[in-house]
Amino acid sequence: MASKNTSSSTNKFVGAIDQGTSSSRFLIFNAANLDLITYHQETIQILTPNPGWVEQDPNEILEKTILCMDKAVENFEKLGYEKSDIKAIGVTNQRETTILWDRETGKVLHNAIVWLDARTQETVDFLLRQFNTHRDCLQEQCGLPLSTYFSALKIRWLIDNNHQVREAIKEKRCLFGTVDSWLLYNLLSNGENTVHVTDVTNASRTMLMNIRSLKWDPALCEFFGIPEHILPEIKSSATIFGYINDGILQGVPVGAVIGDQQAALVGQQCLDKGTAKSTYGTGCFILYNTGEDLAYSRNGLLTTVAYKWNDDDAVYALEVCICGSIAIAGECIKWLRDNLGLIPDSKSTQTIAASVEDTGGVYFVPAFSGLFAPYWRSDARGLIMGMTQYTTKAHIVRAALEGICYQTREIIDAMYVDSGVRLSKLKVDGGMANNTLFLQMLADIVGINVDTPRLFETTALGAALAAGKAKGIDLFKLNPENEIETGMTSYIPRIQGKQREENFSAWKKAVIKSFDRPTPPFDTENQGTKRDDKTHLSSTTVAWITLTGAFGVLLLSNSTIQYENAPWDLQINIVHECFVLIRQSVLAHVNRRCFTSFYPKKLRAPKRIKAALDGRLKRFRMLDQDEFQEMLKSLSHQTGEDNQKASNGIDTIGGMQLAIFNPTNNGAE
Repeated sequence: MASKNTSSSTNKFVGAIDQGTSSSRFLIFNAANLDLITYHQETIQILTPNPGWVEQDPNEILEKTILCMDKAVENFEKLGYEKSDIKAIGVTNQRETTILWDRETGKVLHNAIVWLDARTQETVDFLLRQFNTHRDCLQEQCGLPLSTYFSALKIRWLIDNNHQVREAIKEKRCLFGTVDSWLLYNLLSNGENTVHVTDVTNASRTMLMNIRSLKWDPALCEFFGIPEHILPEIKSSATIFGYINDGILQGVPVGAVIGDQQAALVGQQCLDKGTAKSTYGTGCFILYNTGEDLAYSRNGLLTTVAYKWNDDDAVYALEVCICGSIAIAGECIKWLRDNLGLIPDSKSTQTIAASVEDTGGVYFVPAFSGLFAPYWRSDARGLIMGMTQYTTKAHIVRAALEGICYQTREIIDAMYVDSGVRLSKLKVDGGMANNTLFLQMLADIVGINVDTPRLFETTALGAALAAGKAKGIDLFKLNPENEIETGMTSYIPRIQGKQREENFSAWKKAVIKSFDRPTPPFDTENQGTKRDDKTHLSSTTVAWITLTGAFGVLLLSNSTIQYENAPWDLQINIVHECFVLIRQSVLAHVNRRCFTSFYPKKLRAPKRIKAALDGRLKRFRMLDQDEFQEMLKSLSHQTGEDNQKASNGIDTIGGMQLAIFNPTNNGAE
């Protein structure tokens, strides 16, 4: 950090709010040379009320952020600077983390559901079954796979499981936001103006924004059953969002909002198409700049918005997401420290791991919340394999570091397949970039040069640079031709290609063993034989299709006759339920892999059956309990008492509400 200042009359500084998963920080940079002048940091408590659930208190996030701003500015003034020299503030934040609050009172309706929370897995499974679709079914619209990772599923879970949220939505009092929206709502709103905004990078992580138009997509909102009126206004990453409404920095403009990983991309100055960075913090994220061109991945990578400056066109990126993303990198080290007690602190991993030459055949797959790209396996669980009586804690610690490196290697390979451009170097930042042993291991395993910047705070720096780019502030140009020199340290691979590939092959075997349900394409032995065995339908399957299809037609005919005098909408609902029965019966006896692209020519008949049934089912959206009760009133025209009896037909599956109508006759069974 900078020493005490003697004259600040011509200095210009930019502040950065860096709200991460484990802490909130406020940092102040010199706009002239990007030196970090001072900062203050406060930890944020992580709550885990149930296995796989991860929450935080939104009020704690806000209070700690304001405290960081106050303390950092106090330090700034003690160094001889004046707070009036801070010309703008940028905000960068943990993405996907979901907060719902009351517009009228400002009170939160539930704890923030953090990005790595896995409670919505049942909801994901239900959607995949309901529409008999695949995880990439929405990729064309939003660039993302159907996953617990993103905000839409978290909102849906809150609607289904929190009565306060449903009431607030019904009365149009509910507001949704990622952490940036929550902070800006409190820091910028005043009695006359409510600020409910986000930027394109955060919006692109919700599964609700159209990746091309950069607007909320009505079709995506309809798919998840989320009303558009709860969503914030989407703005560019660099633009003036408003002015601080109170406190020590009152009146200072907020010139940028940008998701933390995109901020690190900007902080590393990966502004050219084809450049990439990797951040190793609580999670590990790799972003690959694809310029103004959208690139859809075939290998489980995410298409996301990298940034958008003012009125310029958006710049896109391919992003890696492995176990939120790579191995929950920082959380893996914390687990070694707090749960197993193998290390006294995170800094000691370098010394302990360096005490042995290799892992002694130990492999560590830190899939604490499943594996994301390129596997997308929520059933994967953490695994340590290859231990013998000679294994020590040093071997396990070294294997944990290597596990993070191997996951990075898998993503680099997937990027090459998707983009056709092999990276010549990887820019690395984050807390683990201080570990020189880890950086050398990363270069050895990935097989390319690894560069680290002189200043590790690239996420906060990216937010500051973006704020200075905003029109009306204009402190930075931010284009490849005017790259700001920050200094780099390089690590060069030291092992040979053959040894690298043998080690990588052993790692892949460990990954497969971490799956709860090993399935192709990961079970690669005799894969060709297995495919041939499943390229036809057995006589038993054909018989079951015929039998269940005939039964379904009879059931459908009987139902339509029985209710021929019922209201038309009610008949439609009954027909829908019949189609559900037919479809589930048919698909229960047909191997699911029959409907994949491996066998397009030999399975035209069952594919037509599936398409016809799906066409019917997509006409019906999922209803929560309140909506279904309203539907019963409008369709059956029964009394309130009878409607209450009919509402017993509600069933909850995977966090979604599914209507199962039980016909009654004047309230009698």
